[in-house]
Amino acid sequence: MELLVRWLITTVSIFVVAYLLPGVMVKDFVTALVVALVLGLLNTFLKPLLLLLTLPINFLTLGLFTFVINAVIILLVSAFVKGFRVDGFLWALLFSILLSFVSSLLYKFTS
Repeated sequence: MELLVRWLITTVSIFVVAYLLPGVMVKDFVTALVVALVLGLLNTFLKPLLLLLTLPINFLTLGLFTFVINAVIILLVSAFVKGFRVDGFLWALLFSILLSFVSSLLYKFTS
């Protein structure tokens, strides 16, 4: 049940942040559901591998390179999901930061 609630919160967050950013487009709510699912899968399986491979540069940048990894994952999601478009790396970076912020706020209100 909690997993479903988290998925819906992430979906709403994606929809809200895409509405706020002109460089990000989500076609509809169903597309946002798919984006949340694919993003969750990539964060679960691909992100740990990328963090491990980039550990030295992440160490040198005091963890700031994680933002780059998050943006790359957002760009990957936009390549996989039709109806979800991100207009470049900087929009993906801003989207990932705002998505984390909005999701955190919504999680706080629901718990």
